[in-house]
Amino acid sequence: MTSMPASTKAMTVCTVVGLVVVTAYTVALGGSGWLWFSWVVLGLVTLGVAATRN
Repeated sequence: MTSMPASTKAMTVCTVVGLVVVTAYTVALGGSGWLWFSWVVLGLVTLGVAATRN
């Protein structure tokens, strides 16, 4: 198994941080469909980048 390129690692970190932020927002202020939709799109893009880089 090869290590991920720096750009893929950065995108993965952004996706995880985004999940934490969206979850904290949902707990503090209530759910927002657009935030969750945006996070899902970001997650899918990250998976796509990781799949094409490996």
